[in-house]
Amino acid sequence: MTLALRSAPTSAGPRRPRRPRGAARNTTFIWLFLTPTVLLYGAFTVYPIISSYVYSLTDWNGFDTDRSFIGMANYREVLADPMFWSSFRLTLTFMVFAVPLQVLATLLLAILLNSPRMPLRKLFRTALFLPVVTTTAIIGVVMQFVFDPASGPVNLALREAGLVMDGIDFLGQSSTALGTTIAVYVWKWFGITLIYWLAALQTVPNEVYEAARLDGAGGLATLRHITVPLLKPFLVIITLLSIEASLQVFDLVLTMTGGGPFYSTEVIEVYIYRWAFAATIPRLGYASAAAVLFGLFIGLVGLLQLLAFRATRRTRGAA
Repeated sequence: MTLALRSAPTSAGPRRPRRPRGAARNTTFIWLFLTPTVLLYGAFTVYPIISSYVYSLTDWNGFDTDRSFIGMANYREVLADPMFWSSFRLTLTFMVFAVPLQVLATLLLAILLNSPRMPLRKLFRTALFLPVVTTTAIIGVVMQFVFDPASGPVNLALREAGLVMDGIDFLGQSSTALGTTIAVYVWKWFGITLIYWLAALQTVPNEVYEAARLDGAGGLATLRHITVPLLKPFLVIITLLSIEASLQVFDLVLTMTGGGPFYSTEVIEVYIYRWAFAATIPRLGYASAAAVLFGLFIGLVGLLQLLAFRATRRTRGAA
């Protein structure tokens, strides 16, 4: 009878799980360690973004204490400025040429470096990734020497090969400055896109390649009918990541060309910098309006990236 009473279910509802001892203490420690990050992120990211929206509605040079509210006048002036649209066109041109070159070239090289029969592949991976960890501003300054028309190694090599008689001013001519900057940008960030592709290639099962070899498929057939179709979802994500990165090239362009010659490399970020800090009479409100418009454009690219990521997950889930 006693055993029956002990084993009988009680009428009370299910017990709520007890909170583990020390959970409150752990939560306190988590927030304690996160506090410096939250404060720094708020001070150097959130606050400047909010301030840009506020400043864009004012007429302010960045120095005076008085700021006059002018509403949407800065936005109307920015949208009516031909130099803004020229900078926007140069930014898109930079993106259109840099992204396909970077994505396709790294894909082909990643396929080679992913092959176990490729000698010294780890050495090549490391060498190609080194520019990524190098400061962009330093690379821009060094490239001024590399492409120097008088004593730069590029022009010395061209003269030694008999391809040119006089040095080419790659960064001082409007016809070559943008193309040279694009080439340096692709070289600088080549390694990070290569890592993306190498990670994507690891998702292709080796059994698929072995089955293809047993069926007599060659290297090109395997690449065309197996590797490329399986990498299509990654192609969308990597392309969008590369597009977003190619829109933020301020440090490289400023150190290599400063936006010149004759504004031929003045992308939007350099345009904003010129009006905010480098102009004879700075116009921080006007520059903030241009920055807000550019930020909205980058936000649109980020939204496309999010939609593409969700579509990719649905496609892989259905497969």
